[in-house]
Amino acid sequence: MIKNICCIGAGYVGGPTMAVIAQKCPHIKVTVVDLNQDRIDAWNDENLENLPIYEPGLDEVVKEARGRNLFFSTEVDKAIDEAEMIFISVNTPTKTYGVGKGMAADLKYIELCARQIARVAKTDKIVVEKSTLPVRTAQAIKDILDHTGNGVNFQILSNPEFLAEGTAMEDLFAPDRVLIGGDITPEGEKAIKQLFDIYANWVPKEKILTTNVWSSELSKLTANAFLAQRVSSINAMSELCEKTGADVNEVARAIGMDSRIGSKFLKASVGFGGSCFQKDILNLVYIAQSYGLKEVADYWEQVIIMNDHQKRRFAKNIISTLYNTVSGKKIAFLGWAFKKDTNDTRESAAIYVADDLISERALVSVFDPKVEKKQIFFDLNYLETRANEENELYMKVENSPYDAIKDSHAIAILTEWDEFKKYDWKKIYDSMLKPAFVFDGRNLLNKKELEEIGFVYQTIGS
Repeated sequence: MIKNICCIGAGYVGGPTMAVIAQKCPHIKVTVVDLNQDRIDAWNDENLENLPIYEPGLDEVVKEARGRNLFFSTEVDKAIDEAEMIFISVNTPTKTYGVGKGMAADLKYIELCARQIARVAKTDKIVVEKSTLPVRTAQAIKDILDHTGNGVNFQILSNPEFLAEGTAMEDLFAPDRVLIGGDITPEGEKAIKQLFDIYANWVPKEKILTTNVWSSELSKLTANAFLAQRVSSINAMSELCEKTGADVNEVARAIGMDSRIGSKFLKASVGFGGSCFQKDILNLVYIAQSYGLKEVADYWEQVIIMNDHQKRRFAKNIISTLYNTVSGKKIAFLGWAFKKDTNDTRESAAIYVADDLISERALVSVFDPKVEKKQIFFDLNYLETRANEENELYMKVENSPYDAIKDSHAIAILTEWDEFKKYDWKKIYDSMLKPAFVFDGRNLLNKKELEEIGFVYQTIGS
């Protein structure tokens, strides 16, 4: 039985996943390690509101397990040495250089982890891929461990996460399935069983699936590709609805009642974001291209093209509605996170809409209840469209929604935070320049109520 687990990477996957394992398995010591001292300090902060990741319910789990059998540390070597099972949960961004630039996953952090494990390990280890990885990465990890190790036996398992940010704790407590892939050898099956037994402490055994390692790796990419495809499909229909007089919400409701289709991921919006969908589809495209499967690659790439189009056309619609110029006009953004109930901003539609509007010299004012000012400017500066100083000239971040909106020409809703529905919209209307526009990129607010107040209200797909 496994008694000691180490997880390398204290991010959106590693932190919550290990917290739940620690809570559900008090007999296992769980140590989460990361080289980022500030992040580890935040995980150890006595004030649970200062955890580096916002996820509803996470604070209570950390409160229960931290200090008992859940620990956060920067002592990576020590944790690797003590652990029988090591989870790799580091970032795998899309490459920004070299072969595969813009599509392939950058595996440099994975390789660094593997080399560190190989250098430190003196006893047999089970290494678990938790990061989203391209197919056959396990083989690369195994090659490094087997050829640079200290005569230690390693088993590599693939255990992809299927978490949706904002509901990650629910997804961990009651997952649709847990997927474990490993070698079809006696040693591989023993390692699979050891990880199976950890999850079986709270997950029904019939929901724990075991496969070969390649199927497990590809299943993760495929799941995200299918979900993203649905979002791009309904967004493609949203533009057609706007031209024909149909209502995308009514269309989605009608097709969602078809049991073969189902209603999930059929909500039209300004476009999907997050760390997984775009990265995983581009990874899938690159894999297909590398095997010479041009038609397969083109098919999946179109999902990304449609998503980029949806973000760009939202910005274009704001510009055209505001009499074809936004120069010097204040546009208030409600929301910066890529979805509600998370402080994750990776690939958020807000970044690209803001970038387009600033290119037209609009003055963008931002409020998000969970995303810090530092992160918002980092996201915009990362695009390198213009100098950082110019971004600071055209964009402001406010601590209050009412300050962000005051004296604005228009409001753009980019994240579907529930609190936005509870605001005093009459007060907001009175504080704006007239006509007062609302561009609802999440179909969040009540059109009839806002129009009765006096707003010019536009939404996606109607």
